[in-house]
Amino acid sequence: MFKISDFSKLSQVSMRTLRYYDEIGLLKPVQVDPTTGYRYYSIDQLPRLNRILAFKDLGFELSQIVQLLDEEVPPAQIRGMLRLKQIELQQRVQAEQERLARVESRLKQIEMDDAKPTHEVAIKKIKPQIVASSRKVVANSTQRHQLANEMLDFLQRQGVKQVDHLLYIEQDGGYHEDDTSGIEIAVPVHSSSVGNIVEQSGGKITVRELPGVNTMATLLHHGSPDTMMEAYQALGMWLQVNDYTITGHCRKVCLQREGDFESYITEIQFPVEKRDSSNTSKSSFFFGQQTRQGHGVGTPKG
Repeated sequence: MFKISDFSKLSQVSMRTLRYYDEIGLLKPVQVDPTTGYRYYSIDQLPRLNRILAFKDLGFELSQIVQLLDEEVPPAQIRGMLRLKQIELQQRVQAEQERLARVESRLKQIEMDDAKPTHEVAIKKIKPQIVASSRKVVANSTQRHQLANEMLDFLQRQGVKQVDHLLYIEQDGGYHEDDTSGIEIAVPVHSSSVGNIVEQSGGKITVRELPGVNTMATLLHHGSPDTMMEAYQALGMWLQVNDYTITGHCRKVCLQREGDFESYITEIQFPVEKRDSSNTSKSSFFFGQQTRQGHGVGTPKG
């Protein structure tokens, strides 16, 4: 048998950790001296300790490791737990990648504060369109992209003809407390080809006319949907300088959505009108709400 100090050296695990594993019943010494309280371990305990370290490295909580080692969990259940851990880690990596993109965008914005503006705002008149529509609550750009692809695949299988670029429209209520957002995925389609897709989709997809807009402020964003802050800021400055007010929800037209997010080209659209004394108060409130909630002009969610 080995004293705890020697077992610590052999296993490369601190004595403090070994004592804690003893306290929670994860790895108990084979013997404890009743007089001195010294803990003694056997070399045969190293395989169990190695398994503990392996599960810990995979991200499992100690309580889960106790269950895995002591409750004779069947292989099928272990595989299930590992798959759940795999999904959790993938989501964490994805969230950190999106955070990194936002950091890079912020750095770029700081570096270009004194440079010539890179966004040009244009006013357009947008015609009404017949769209296949699906409303969702999403957590990030990757999920939004996946849902849009699923919808496009479904429409294609049903023989529905797409006639223009897919777009996202912010729903009433905007962003939620859990940082998810309500959006409408809209695909412009040929009305004669829609058939009975509402019934075939189980009501998940509807068909409606997307209203036209006489005065739409637009600008292009090149890159990930998660790095639109600079574009929104440029649009906000333009609206302020040119005395326009926002009159409706943001539309994001996906002009290019193939490849990775950095190759995306998105046209950001806001319906606007010239400000006058009768709507100044309303406009200021709307703009402030958008900014505080982290969407629309100000600090967008992409």
